[in-house]
Amino acid sequence: MTLHGVYARARGAISRVSRELHTELDVGRSRRGGDGADLALFHEFAPPPTGGGHQFLRALLAELTRRGLTVELNTISPGTTACLFNSFNFDFRRLRRFARGEVRFVHRVDGPIGTYRGYDDGTDARIAELNAALADATIVQSRYSLEAHRALGIELVEPHVVSNTVDPAVFHPSAEREPLAGRRVRVIASSWSDNPNKGGDVLAWLDRNVDLDRYEVTFAGRTEAAFDRIRALGPIPTEPLAEELRRSDVFLAPSRNDPCSNALLEALASGLPAVFRASGGHPELVGEAGVPFTGPDEVADALDRLVAELDERRAAIHVSPIAEVADRYLEVLRG
Repeated sequence: MTLHGVYARARGAISRVSRELHTELDVGRSRRGGDGADLALFHEFAPPPTGGGHQFLRALLAELTRRGLTVELNTISPGTTACLFNSFNFDFRRLRRFARGEVRFVHRVDGPIGTYRGYDDGTDARIAELNAALADATIVQSRYSLEAHRALGIELVEPHVVSNTVDPAVFHPSAEREPLAGRRVRVIASSWSDNPNKGGDVLAWLDRNVDLDRYEVTFAGRTEAAFDRIRALGPIPTEPLAEELRRSDVFLAPSRNDPCSNALLEALASGLPAVFRASGGHPELVGEAGVPFTGPDEVADALDRLVAELDERRAAIHVSPIAEVADRYLEVLRG
């Protein structure tokens, strides 16, 4: 092993010991008493722009806070009786040290992660193990996600299907829609992740074949592709993304095996009907508010059909209000 490797391993060991020491100190403090919270949440937030799980949980926390509920993050005080832990995005050891029998644990699960990513690194097995060991109930984001877990032989504890939603203060329709007459139709796609399953094949096909006299295509997010005809914005913060959605006419959802795409929900909430790959949870989210396709060479026809039916499809948009979704979460958390 090189000297650099030795130092890297040492730094990793020191970091692990430090985390465990902080956990033990926090556990000791929590057991000395004090007021509890209405809810504990175990999740490691990343700064935006970030993926859908972070975005949804921020919206949920904002709604619960508006109601006057208290939420503690990555700790469980003595008086706290309900804990929501998110997928695999938290410190497993820390949650186990705080676990108590009188606390109701609800596991928010998406994926299956291996199906979504296109490779299996053991994450789904780890999620299943933790679910079986700690969860009193499970929230999955779509019927697709529940059935896909079962197809892998994973039976989640007491599953409840509750879709994600968005913060209506950020993602909402434009007060006025610019008429299509005399201009190109504005199509937008967005993705925080550059996972190939996010639809790179569809974007590449559009970049080669889009009718530039009829359509203007924008992509906001991470990608390793270099586009010639698609307007690429890169990953942009939440508020500018919401503004881009409101100036657009149609959303393109090209991802595969996406259990509950927050990018798609953000677009629908912004008043955009969708052209979507018939995969994952997309059909559940869109309903009649869009037109499906299977392969890249079907996208042009799907776009043409959607534009011809734009008003009808827009009128069919339904995104569950954040208050309704928060109610469902609280029902499951309270048991």
